[in-house]
Amino acid sequence: KIRQIFLPPYSPNLNLIERLWKFLRKKVINTGFYRTKEKFRQTVKDFFDNIGNYKEELESLLTLKFRLSNSQTISF
Repeated sequence: KIRQIFLPPYSPNLNLIERLWKFLRKKVINTGFYRTKEKFRQTVKDFFDNIGNYKEELESLLTLKFRLSNSQTISF
């Protein structure tokens, strides 16, 4: 059974990589000033090298269950 659901053309909340990017900004990018490009690059690399430290937060953030504005839940 197939059910068609309208999604807006730009839906960053439905795109898992956009959610990860937002989390990265919250944890790394918006938390401080990086004097050099290399320091910034190393901090982002360290985030991904230690992404397992954020397992619980990411499990709830990167789920495939979505709630639409009309309170309908979609699971993939």
